[in-house]
Amino acid sequence: MQILHNTSIDFLRWRWHAIVLSWVVILAGLGVVATQGLSKGIEFAGGTAIIAQFDQNPSVEAVRSALDKNFPGGGQNIMVQSYGDPGQRQVMVRVPQVGAEAGGSLGSTAKVTEDALHKGGLGQFKVIGTEIVGPSVGRELTEKGIYAFLASLVGILAYIAFRFQFSFAVGAVVATIHDILVTMAFLAFFHYDITLNVIAAILTVTGYSTNDTIVIFDRVRENLRANRRMSLAEVVNASINQTLSRTIITAGTALLSAIALLLFGGEVLSGFAFTMVVGIITGTYSSVFVAAAIVTLWQGRTPLPATATAAESAPARRGKQARKANA
Repeated sequence: MQILHNTSIDFLRWRWHAIVLSWVVILAGLGVVATQGLSKGIEFAGGTAIIAQFDQNPSVEAVRSALDKNFPGGGQNIMVQSYGDPGQRQVMVRVPQVGAEAGGSLGSTAKVTEDALHKGGLGQFKVIGTEIVGPSVGRELTEKGIYAFLASLVGILAYIAFRFQFSFAVGAVVATIHDILVTMAFLAFFHYDITLNVIAAILTVTGYSTNDTIVIFDRVRENLRANRRMSLAEVVNASINQTLSRTIITAGTALLSAIALLLFGGEVLSGFAFTMVVGIITGTYSSVFVAAAIVTLWQGRTPLPATATAAESAPARRGKQARKANA
């Protein structure tokens, strides 16, 4: 399905502008992480989280004050935030430390937190959810998340280097790293916790962005075979324009689904949906600007020699063989 016909946009003209914009966003995100830290979910930081539903709508300040007064040692490091629909009157309390990681004392922090809320005079409430993760489990999940991401990068590099060429693989991997850094920057800007749901969304975005990049690279390879006299920059521009309709339709459909999930998926899926929204946008952007720019910068303005020499069509080869036979 074509929604755009005969476009001739010079995308590579804007490659340096796009690279500068990407660096501005990434450096701003690193600045936020350096000054404010990256908020980790219970799964990675370790700790105890309880979700309390009150009969009357309490303020976050009142809950925090109650914990400051009644939690043993004070509640300075405890995070308090509204949870879910405001009409449900729910508050989530996160305590970074946990008790022993085995036996009946595992839930002691949750019990202490609940007692502190009772003493705070906040009215009647009931605990509707509890999550407890020990520090060793958090470290293990962090390591597995890093290994999963690194393994995906190695797989992408090997696959594209085998199917295309090494410069294409470098472009795809750089674009993938770009997507991760930009997505993490926006998570830091909007203070989303890094949870298992967010990690799942990041890996999903990695696959989405790589698929989008491969579609463009595949068209580049076809056009290099058909237009061996064109420079690589001209071929890349033509290929991006030829796949532009497909890119818009695919990205638009995925983005609408992610936005719907963000608006109506509830608090539990908000981090996943937000990551998907940002990742789809930056993944499409990087496929068009970053990956293609890296390939052209790596190869210069000349066609890929290996592709050009291997691009001779089957009819041309048969013609040469026939002429030799007649001679």
